[in-house]
Amino acid sequence: MKIDLLTLFPATAHGVLAESILGRAQRAGFIEIRVHQLRDYAKDKHHTVDDRPFGGGPGMVMKAEPLVDAIEHLRGEGEDRARVIYLTPEGVRLDQAKVRQLGQNHRRLLLVSGHYEGIDERVREGWIDEEISVGDYVLSNGTLPALTLIDALVRRIPGVLGNEASAGGDSFEGEGLLEGPQYTRPEEFRGRKVPEVLLSGHHAEIQKWQKSQAIARTQERRGDLLEEKKQAGLFILKEIKK
Repeated sequence: MKIDLLTLFPATAHGVLAESILGRAQRAGFIEIRVHQLRDYAKDKHHTVDDRPFGGGPGMVMKAEPLVDAIEHLRGEGEDRARVIYLTPEGVRLDQAKVRQLGQNHRRLLLVSGHYEGIDERVREGWIDEEISVGDYVLSNGTLPALTLIDALVRRIPGVLGNEASAGGDSFEGEGLLEGPQYTRPEEFRGRKVPEVLLSGHHAEIQKWQKSQAIARTQERRGDLLEEKKQAGLFILKEIKK
């Protein structure tokens, strides 16, 4: 998979992309990530990428010309054409299903990081394939949401985590439940003990306990997820009633 990130803040992206799983995945050749400075595509001597909005109003709007020039230069053509995604609070909310869909259906992505009051609407109409939001809140720019999407995509690439079962047990993966409680040594810490079932060595009972804990935690903290399963008629709700 190849991902291009178009941003006004490449240093922010480089720092994150060089660390931990993202850095290892690139060095091992699982993914190619390139970061591009939008100002490099501005033609004036000041490298201007924003201007005042027509009709008045606060803030500035990112100009169409440098954005379109960058998109057309980076996205490629034909079978190698990247899907162009604009990170914006107005987009479809990112969830694990969307991450799976993007990872399975697209070999190349071009992520456009917005800033100021957003981008010229004509760019959205003619050059953006999809808009994604990471949540109902506002950040300073779209670079952080873009990095969030990249991280979610990379960790699902086979071989990146080493132990594939690790990703399958994450919250929202598999059956779409939150992950249950986890414990490690020591067996007792300040009067708090590890549940006996986890020390029993009885794998069937341990898995049953872990499943029940995941369901209970999801029911307590994200009941909306279970309601979605109920509406879809998924079997998991039968276990809640036991």
